[in-house]
Amino acid sequence: MFEWLNTLITPNPNPDITQSLIVLLVAISIGFFVGRLRIGSISLGVAAVMFIGLLLGHYGYRMQESILVFVRDFGLILFVYAIGIQVGPSFFSSFKKDGILFNLLAIGTVLLGGFITYLIHVITKIDIENAVGLMSGSVTNTPGLGAAKSTLQEIQNKFPTRVFNDPAIAYAITYPLGVFGIISAIIISKVALKINLSKESFICDATSDGSEVIIHEKCRVTKEEIFGKSIYQVFKELDLHDIIISRLKNSGSKVVFSPSLDSKLNKKDVLMVIGTPKNVAHFIDLVGKVSTDLFIESEDDLSTKNIFVTKEFAVHKTLAELDLYNKFNLKVTRVFRSGMELLAQPNLRLNYGDKLRIVGNNEAISEIENIIGNSEKSLLEPDFLSLFGGLFIGIIIGSIPIFIPSLPVPLKLGFAAGPLLTALFISRYGGIGIIHSYINNGAVHFMKDLGICMFFAAVGIHAGETFYVNFIKFNGWMWIYYGCYITLIPLIILVLVGRFIFKLNFYQLVGIMSGAYTDPAALAFSTKYLDSDVPMQAYATVYPMVTIFRIFIAQLLLLLLV
Repeated sequence: MFEWLNTLITPNPNPDITQSLIVLLVAISIGFFVGRLRIGSISLGVAAVMFIGLLLGHYGYRMQESILVFVRDFGLILFVYAIGIQVGPSFFSSFKKDGILFNLLAIGTVLLGGFITYLIHVITKIDIENAVGLMSGSVTNTPGLGAAKSTLQEIQNKFPTRVFNDPAIAYAITYPLGVFGIISAIIISKVALKINLSKESFICDATSDGSEVIIHEKCRVTKEEIFGKSIYQVFKELDLHDIIISRLKNSGSKVVFSPSLDSKLNKKDVLMVIGTPKNVAHFIDLVGKVSTDLFIESEDDLSTKNIFVTKEFAVHKTLAELDLYNKFNLKVTRVFRSGMELLAQPNLRLNYGDKLRIVGNNEAISEIENIIGNSEKSLLEPDFLSLFGGLFIGIIIGSIPIFIPSLPVPLKLGFAAGPLLTALFISRYGGIGIIHSYINNGAVHFMKDLGICMFFAAVGIHAGETFYVNFIKFNGWMWIYYGCYITLIPLIILVLVGRFIFKLNFYQLVGIMSGAYTDPAALAFSTKYLDSDVPMQAYATVYPMVTIFRIFIAQLLLLLLV
């Protein structure tokens, strides 16, 4: 009676489409549940999907080859594209500060890991495809594994008689080592370096100039040399930059208005000053003193409202081109984009989904809403044209062959680096034509987790078929031993160089360690272990560049040595 159900849920060496989907969904659902289980502060997260897939593959569960390849590659594309959209804006802005140093240290770690992998291949005679799998697993880098599998497929297409080992086997064997190795390195380095977290936190706060934070402060004009001059004259004579005056209240008056550059400043006038803490403090020192006036914050004459950019008319235009002050007597003070708060400079170009903080009267604000959009509903609805258009461009870029003499096949960015680079640049510039970068946070996280779950499930199910045989055949314990070199040596050198040569704060150093190994489990552990979000900032700074370099290293090792 229930033979149909038995057919669906029992192992089948030649599954149909329905059975393949059942196996995929079981691997993801059980894997996601197991990934939430914690041992102390540590959990496997979505990586558990791969291990459940290995278990299912070992016990005879299979997927149709065409479905498996599609799920694996499409999952990887979704994952890396979501990562690029998520970290793109902060990635580019980080280069204004310590981003170059952080990325150089992380890339050095990647190159050293690649060199150690090469030495292991030469000394132990391990096949290069297995060595690359060892490397990708030891540093928990999924895009590197995806690039390796794509490169091997390209080579096999050109040389059909060649047979290669599946690097996913070695990857699965050393992946837990990569997760626990970096977490152990964080704990051991804290103890060995005798880190005082309170002191490190104080130093981190003291050395941070808050340049990415936008604040507002009230200022009373008290300097005689300012009296009677326009805001434009004051800014020019005192060489003031990156400051916005959003409100002005004349002395003895309760009327608050949004001033123009021609507005005169008189004795005891009160200003609402907006900018970075350093610039605001500098302005107040030159103009007067901090004020406690409460009338300037009254909403009777002026209102403050957040408006979203959702109409094409405003997208990719600068604030100067919109000219809201002269046309509507409205002043934009801040722009919120991808979790960042930006000062509303005239040359700032707006992207779809930006949130503008506008000061002005209610009637004018209502009028400008019709021009800019302010449709939160539009932001909640998925824009599939932008999403799949971006994926299309990423796949095209990833498929461009780069011909290098002596290599058996052309080098390609592939399904990992192509969509990642595309997402980074789309998020940096707000879009390409009708394709924009805005995807709400919930959709980005869903796309990222769905993509990595699809990839891990497909890789695990396929590798599970021969996992045990290969573990015995190649002595998996020795692979774990070799993986220790790839995991730990670059980390040790990174800690020593970063701490003793560049004098990096320990919080930042831990973020670079996690980012250099693209390990979200290590990042989650470190933020809880150190009770700070500073590691997350350093992690986001190095993650994109590290991912690209790990993809290239995996491809080059295969193309040069296979």
